[in-house]
Amino acid sequence: MKQTIIKTPLGSTKIIGDENGIAAITVLDDEVKPSDEIPTELTEAVEQLNAYFKGDLEQFNFKTNPKGTDFQKRVWKALLEIPYGKTTSYLELSKTLGDVKAIRAVAAANGKNPLWIVVPCHRVIGSDGSLTGYAGGLWRKKWLLEHETPPIQQSLF
Repeated sequence: MKQTIIKTPLGSTKIIGDENGIAAITVLDDEVKPSDEIPTELTEAVEQLNAYFKGDLEQFNFKTNPKGTDFQKRVWKALLEIPYGKTTSYLELSKTLGDVKAIRAVAAANGKNPLWIVVPCHRVIGSDGSLTGYAGGLWRKKWLLEHETPPIQQSLF
């Protein structure tokens, strides 16, 4: 597996992958010097993440290859169906997956998402609209949701 570190508005981000796809994208708590070179296998992911942070990209389409259980992969696939700029609750996600009683398992799988931002676990909120649980920190979740739903400029005239 190859890896690279890039700088994002939310901190240093590590991207890991190979010719089979990107296996992991994680935000680091400590600032780390960005990599001097980006392996060819990771270039597309880096370019798309940079475009996302500039506001020029709403949906990622590079090849991914996350590691997880079959259930986790089902949850991550369901997360990909949440549109840019929209949110859903853990309860609604559980219903989408066909088992309202699986809410804790869905939340746990959401928390194990290895593809930060690309699989948009940040779009899952509490049923009451609260920002609950986020491995990268609630301040990052808030930033991402605000980034995806910027305020609309109203006409002054």
